Amino acid sequence: MFNVSLKLEKRPSDSQTMSFLSPLLAILLTLICGGILFALLGHDPLEALYTFFISPLSDAYGWAELGIKVAPLLLCATGLMMCFKAKIWNIGAEGQFIMGGLGGSWAALQFMDASSSWVLVPIMLTGMASGLAWAAITAYLKTHFKANEILTTIMLNYIAVNALLWAVHGPLKDPQGFNFPESALFVDTTLLPLINEDYRLNISIFFGLFAVVAVWTLMSRTWVGYQIQVLGEDAKAARYAGFKENQLTWFALLTCGALAGLAGVSEVTGPIGQLIPSISPGYGYAAIIVVFLGRMNPIGLVFASMLLALTYMGGEMVQMEMALPKSLTGLFQGMLLFFLLACDLLISYRVVLVKKMLDKKVSPSATVDAA
Repeated sequence: MFNVSLKLEKRPSDSQTMSFLSPLLAILLTLICGGILFALLGHDPLEALYTFFISPLSDAYGWAELGIKVAPLLLCATGLMMCFKAKIWNIGAEGQFIMGGLGGSWAALQFMDASSSWVLVPIMLTGMASGLAWAAITAYLKTHFKANEILTTIMLNYIAVNALLWAVHGPLKDPQGFNFPESALFVDTTLLPLINEDYRLNISIFFGLFAVVAVWTLMSRTWVGYQIQVLGEDAKAARYAGFKENQLTWFALLTCGALAGLAGVSEVTGPIGQLIPSISPGYGYAAIIVVFLGRMNPIGLVFASMLLALTYMGGEMVQMEMALPKSLTGLFQGMLLFFLLACDLLISYRVVLVKKMLDKKVSPSATVDAA
C-alpha cells in the first residue's frame, strides 16, 4: 500500500514562468473567492462581479474617475518601488501622503487672494517637502540607530493621521465652516488644471506617468540606480564595493517621501479641493500591493494601479447599487495581496507528489503458523 502526500520542494532556480503567472493566478483566485462571498451575501455572483469590476468603466466619466485614483497610487507605488528594490521596507507611504496633503493645504491657504496659477508651484513644492521631511525621520532613525523601518514607518502613519485631525479641528479649520472639521475651499488659482472641463480628471495623472518613467530611467540607466539594486541584492557586496549604504538609504526614502507628498498635495488641490479628515482612502497601503502586483516593472505598475483604483470604484458602485458595505474594497485588496503572496511561493518552490510504501503488519498467529 502507498501513502500519497504533497510537499513543497525548492526549485534549482526561480521559475520565470511562475513569476509572470503569479499575479494572474492571484487575480483569478480573488475573483473566484469574491464570487463565493457575493453568493453568501445573497447576490448573484456574476452580476455582483460585473457591478464591481465592469460597471464603473461603462462610460467616459468612469474612465476619468479611474484616472483620478490611478494618479496617487502610481506616485506612491513608484517611490515604494525604489525603496523595495533596495530592500528598504517602507510601509509609510500613507503617512507621507497625508503629510504632503497637510503641508500643501497649509500653503494653499496662504494664497487665497492669489490671481495667478503660478502659486501652484510653491504649493506643490511644499507638499513634496512635507512628505520628504516625514520620510527623513525614518531615514535618520534607520541610519543612526538601526531602527527597523517597518516599525517606524507604521507608527509614523498613525502620528500623521492624528496631525491631520489636529489641523482640521484646529489651526486650519474654516472659521466660517459651521464647525465642520475641514478647511476653507481652495480658490481656483490653487487648484490643479483639469484635462477636460467635462470631467474631474486633472494633470496629476501626468505627474504619476512622468514619475514612473523618471524612476525607471534612474534605476536602469544611472550609477545611483545600479548601486540601489546591488544594495538590495546583497548588502555585504555593496559595502565591499564601497557603496555608501546610508546615503543610498536616505536617497531612496526621501525620493519616496517626496513622491508620496506630491500625491497627497495633488489630491487636496485636485478632486477634493480642501483639507478634510479623510483625504486618503488608503492609497499609501494599496500602493504596496501595486508594487508587488506590478512586479516592480514600470508597465506593470501602471496596470496594477488601474486594478487597485478599480477596487475603490467597485466598492462605491456595489454600495450604491446593491446596498453592500463599501468595506468590500479593503476585503478585495486584502484577498488580492494574500493570494499574490501565496502564489509567489511557487516561484521558488514547486509542489511535488510523494509516495511512501506502507509496511505490512504481520499478525502473531500468522508467524506461528508459518513456523
